[in-house]
Amino acid sequence: MKVKANGIEINCEIEGSGPWITLSHSLACDLHMWDEQMDALTKKYKVLRFDTRGHGASSAPPGPYTLEQMADDVHGLFAALGIKHTHWIGLSMGGMIGQTYALKYPGVFQSLVLADTTSRHPPDAEKIWSERIRVTQEKGMDALAESTLERWFTEPYRRSHPQVMKRIDACIRATPVAGFVGSGEAISRVNLTDRLKEIKCPTLIMVGDQDYGTPPDMARAIHRNLPGSELLIIPSAAHLSNIEQPQAFNAALLGFLDRVAK
Repeated sequence: MKVKANGIEINCEIEGSGPWITLSHSLACDLHMWDEQMDALTKKYKVLRFDTRGHGASSAPPGPYTLEQMADDVHGLFAALGIKHTHWIGLSMGGMIGQTYALKYPGVFQSLVLADTTSRHPPDAEKIWSERIRVTQEKGMDALAESTLERWFTEPYRRSHPQVMKRIDACIRATPVAGFVGSGEAISRVNLTDRLKEIKCPTLIMVGDQDYGTPPDMARAIHRNLPGSELLIIPSAAHLSNIEQPQAFNAALLGFLDRVAK
């Protein structure tokens, strides 16, 4: 279904029953990035997943976007759906939106899962993102699809799961250029490390051991700066660890939620 919030239409799906859980996907993906988690989560939780601004079937206005604006999108979505409290699971861009939301709207998140994400990019990140944005604007999303898959999944997984590669490749290519560009400009400027100590909800940080986009050192930096957080490094996984190692990801996720969900 589509919900109007913060000046855009947000496409979302709700499944299951129980306490609310909200899932937030990576750049150049959509809500189906979480397909491998749904069976496990919907047995005990009411799960909201949505297409972020500029992605999937949500509106893709021209950018640039900001993480604060994307957090406001979520806040408007929650208001429209009557969600006052929820657990948040965000991967990559979804983790950045989650951190931003937790700081801007304290008390809403009952817990926070930050997967394969960062709270601050290195100094050369804006140059890297500027180049990706330039290529996308000139040649479209097709020009980034192959290199993105190489960053997102280990080589053995890519070779052994051609159908998954086909599905994620199609999702990357279907991402609106305006959405990729606007979101890329937002996440290239993430700078939240110094404020993480303000986040008070239970937090689990997960990262694939072969994630070169947001490597384990970035997860360790979040862990060091977010008091009381837990850190798990998932073996044999790159950036989309929830897809590459769903059993390990789901087991860690459910174990964490069992401890903190009320």
